[in-house]
Amino acid sequence: MSDGRSPAQIEADIALKRRELAATLDEIAVRVHPKTIAADTKAKVASAVDRTAGRAYVAVNRGVTEVRGHFVTEEGAPRVERIVPVAVVAVALVTVVAGLSLRRRRR
Repeated sequence: MSDGRSPAQIEADIALKRRELAATLDEIAVRVHPKTIAADTKAKVASAVDRTAGRAYVAVNRGVTEVRGHFVTEEGAPRVERIVPVAVVAVALVTVVAGLSLRRRRR
């Protein structure tokens, strides 16, 4: 059943396997350590937040550009025919809210 190795070679192979096994166990211990798990989780959450924030920024930027297109020409000049009605509605809305607020305070 001899494979042509000497006892010294077999002992050297066993010692090598022990060192490899010890290194593997050390790596496993590091991976399952609570601090490592917490750090990995923190990194994943930070990455997810960054992606979400990036998507939100793009969506808001797209929306602002779209709304701006309704009130400004391609040359950058304001479209008065669209701005004035919106301004009138905004002033009316502020007036109604202020009136309701004053009315509620007087009660």
